[in-house]
Amino acid sequence: MPRLPATPASKLRCLALAFVCLVSACAGLPSRTVTPYSPAVTASPATELGKLTAAFYEQRDGVSGARVMPQGALALDARIALIRHAQASLDLQYYLLGNDQTGKLILRELRDAARRGVRVRLLLDDFYTVKLDPMLLGLAAYPNVEIRLFNPFVTGRDHTATRWLSFAGEFSRLNHRMHNKLFVADGAVAIVGGRNLADEYFLRSAGANFIDLDMLAAGPVVTELETIFDNYWNSEVVYPLHDIVPSSETPEALRTRFDALTSEAQAPRLEPPPESDMFGDPPVSTAIAQGKLELIPTHANAVADSPSKALRVEGDDLPQHRPPTVAERMRALFDLAKSDINIITPYFIPGDAGMDHIARLRARGIRITVATNSLADTDEPLVNINYNSFRVEMLRMGVTLYEVSSEQIKRSLNLRKVFRQSRGRLHAKLALIDREWALVGSLNFDPRSAYINTELGVRFEGYEVAHRLLDAFQVDNVESVYEVRLKPGTDQIQWVTTDGENIVLNEEPDANALVRLKLLLFSWFVPSDLL
Repeated sequence: MPRLPATPASKLRCLALAFVCLVSACAGLPSRTVTPYSPAVTASPATELGKLTAAFYEQRDGVSGARVMPQGALALDARIALIRHAQASLDLQYYLLGNDQTGKLILRELRDAARRGVRVRLLLDDFYTVKLDPMLLGLAAYPNVEIRLFNPFVTGRDHTATRWLSFAGEFSRLNHRMHNKLFVADGAVAIVGGRNLADEYFLRSAGANFIDLDMLAAGPVVTELETIFDNYWNSEVVYPLHDIVPSSETPEALRTRFDALTSEAQAPRLEPPPESDMFGDPPVSTAIAQGKLELIPTHANAVADSPSKALRVEGDDLPQHRPPTVAERMRALFDLAKSDINIITPYFIPGDAGMDHIARLRARGIRITVATNSLADTDEPLVNINYNSFRVEMLRMGVTLYEVSSEQIKRSLNLRKVFRQSRGRLHAKLALIDREWALVGSLNFDPRSAYINTELGVRFEGYEVAHRLLDAFQVDNVESVYEVRLKPGTDQIQWVTTDGENIVLNEEPDANALVRLKLLLFSWFVPSDLL
């Protein structure tokens, strides 16, 4: 097809685009304000939350307490309750804060806590902060609040398109993101898991919602998590908000705008949560009000990638040059398995090294089950295309594969009530080993989590915690998904429903041929190690 002749207007647009790219490529990070080292507040029985969890800090056996939180409404209730009852400090570290009802509600509650005298530290990855600067500046204008950004964008902050130009101009730096999710109140109670702070992670979106998981914890593991937070907060790759987003407005003007953007008209108060969760326990807000926060005793340990993982020199991958990553620690834990491994993850790309690892585990007789998103329901289709290339070999090895499907969710009476008309997608990230311990956190099972992004995880050990996780994800009674199998005697993949009807499909369910073709073409140009 011949090229269209260049018009003066099109030439001007090209020049403008080239100029923006040049500016983006040349814009470096500003000087980082050097601030005194800021440590976490330690748990104390002088605070309400410290008093409720004191037993886990007074013991000498290293036992922590945990609560499994698979239900979105109760996970959001827990966060709001902890903010409202905090008396000393709130430390939040997140990959994504939504410019929606949930994100605005969280910010408003943090403001109210700061007004009570609570120290608020909010650390955000800067990738998804488009349009958030006015609210962040407004919150930071309140006493007792400090906000910092991980590996920030310097130019083009106001629009997604200009951020992508900046991303292209500084790809080697901006491609590294902080994927951690951590919430700590008064140094006494923490929440870790897969959820970001946005509507779709708490079943509040009309379009699509996530099946996700959080763990609430107290005791020695929270002390470890606070150390991790401090390492990031004081890291050289983290910048104070005002270094990146200077403002000439008065604090009063910033606060007034913040109050308008996060008012109850913009983000209504939460409706009362269910009276109990799926395990029969009351909401965290109710438990705190009753002065009795019951947690499951567990041995737990927190691990996280070094924040300087984002600054690794290309090719410098020798273990002696850097601390072990969360992904490497996870693979080492898999080698300790004696009977079975259950992996639940939205994105699964084992890669050649992962396939070799699976082969070694299967050779020892370890049963491996993987649950991930189907092509039709993933929010990252290119990841799914790469996962697809490993399915046949995994099935030959005897790996059990399940794929989550909105169409199957709609066939389940209970889940249909939860998701209503929205699509349902898997976002939880956990591995269950020998039904005795679990690794829960932000880590996806793909190259981006292993080599590019920073991640955080907590290992929980104990029968009761492990079996609540098994129950939460119906590991022993799988429904509302497809089981992926090989057609007997062939390498052809089939999808079998798990709702008791055992319907067999011979083509990728719920995804049309045009979608599959487009994704296949795109997959030729996007290296799997960037996914």
